[in-house]
Amino acid sequence: MLIQRGGLKVVAGLGISGVAAVNFLHEHSYRVAVTDSRKTPPGHEQIPADVQTSFGQLDQELLLQAEEIVISPGLDPKIPEIQAAIAQGIPVVSEIQILRRATDKPIVAITGSNAKSTVTTLIGLMAKDAGKKVAVGGNLGRPALDLTKDDPELYILELSSFQLETTSNLNAEVAVVLNMSEDHLDRHGDMFGYHTAKHRIFQGVKKVVFNRDDSLTRPLVPDTTPMQSFGLNAPDLNQYGILKEDNGTMWLARGRERLLKSADMYIQGTHNVANALACLALGEAIGLPLDSMLETLKTFKGLEHRCEFVKEVHGVRYYNDSKGTNIGATLAAIDGLGAAIEPKQGKVAIILGGQGKGQDFTALRESLSKYAKVAVLIGEDRPIIEAAIQGTTTLLHAESLKEAVELCQQHTQANDVVLLSPACASFDMFKGYSERGHQFVECVNTLA
Repeated sequence: MLIQRGGLKVVAGLGISGVAAVNFLHEHSYRVAVTDSRKTPPGHEQIPADVQTSFGQLDQELLLQAEEIVISPGLDPKIPEIQAAIAQGIPVVSEIQILRRATDKPIVAITGSNAKSTVTTLIGLMAKDAGKKVAVGGNLGRPALDLTKDDPELYILELSSFQLETTSNLNAEVAVVLNMSEDHLDRHGDMFGYHTAKHRIFQGVKKVVFNRDDSLTRPLVPDTTPMQSFGLNAPDLNQYGILKEDNGTMWLARGRERLLKSADMYIQGTHNVANALACLALGEAIGLPLDSMLETLKTFKGLEHRCEFVKEVHGVRYYNDSKGTNIGATLAAIDGLGAAIEPKQGKVAIILGGQGKGQDFTALRESLSKYAKVAVLIGEDRPIIEAAIQGTTTLLHAESLKEAVELCQQHTQANDVVLLSPACASFDMFKGYSERGHQFVECVNTLA
């Protein structure tokens, strides 16, 4: 597809993806300008000197001069400045839309409320190990337009609902919505708005992977579109799932074919079995050899802050799931670890809390009642969480993460696990989930 040069492209919002968009457009001979509400937005020093900038507020006049606005995923398209441009018929697109125009290479597109970073990284490794020249990024790691420098034969993109709401006709080679649970309702309004944004990933898709355990992930696409499912049950012919033996051994399977014992994977927990099955289905859709994918699965160690094993202290294992910023992620962690330690009478001590983003925390009740011996509440929205989960398990309050870790140590014994999976954003107490996770690891490492 030809790129139209000439009219002014205005990038709204800097940050990582905004910088990549400005530089990409500039390198490809577009007229480009950038505006940001912050006086010194992050990355401003990385853009070319001859690019027009307007910082300190979103420049309405500049936006109305645009042929097209490339909006940062952090900016809500519903803000007045962007709505005024839309009212004038000016298209507002994501950097993902610019990438789609700029390349005819196949895209593997991955979204979901949870696990998208793990699945994106794992399928990226599978493709690399199988000898593909692959570029991995998007909402994870490197911004999408930065990946074009690699001239890959295949793009593997993690995409957020924020990126997808201004992306049309992605025409992905294969796309998946891994799961759907309440998140970002403060931006999308309700679950319907959130679902609508996520499912834009399937526009023009060639092949579909969906989670048969979650009906919200199955798209409405033409009957002719090849579809493959994954799930944590016995799979039908040509689908991915699990087969269990009488002795409790769990196999990853395709139809009736046993592929790999779950115990042979480095990453553990039923949620990671689901992630592995999703990757096998995605890999099949792009022609990766099964044997090679299974070898990658045996060695993949998972991601930092995503149910990451920290250390064992007096027989208690500590896990950092600081990336668990919504209820769905936290449920996956509680259920995955809780089921794994249940045979040894182990229980979960969980640290919850932060900024709740308008979620309904009663969804945690069943899993907490089943698997948790104590929940330590921190942060801004702990009164809301406490009201929602009262009566499920012992509830304690902590004023700091250090105090929370110490309380968990006091209330656990051998075969238990301590889990930081807050189900909340972190900005009330930390710069982000990674700072929260690093602080948790430091606290655990000081335990005697």
